Amino acid sequence: MHRLQDGENFARIVGRRVPSPPGTLPSKVARDAMTSMARYRTRAPKGVFRYRSHEEANADRDRWLVEAVVEAHRVG
Repeated sequence: MHRLQDGENFARIVGRRVPSPPGTLPSKVARDAMTSMARYRTRAPKGVFRYRSHEEANADRDRWLVEAVVEAHRVG
């Protein structure tokens, strides 16, 4: 399938979402959703990590996950 407005080719389109006309602003609901997603924080610190084993990497990931759950229950 070919969309004329931007020249993109798709093998198949699933769903009924219709793109907004160029120049229109997102709705209040869409803006609120984008703002909410922008505030999302992960518990994993940024950076490149090197581990000696998968077990070490999994231990860090588990620790970050537990910290995130505790934080979520403390706030909410």
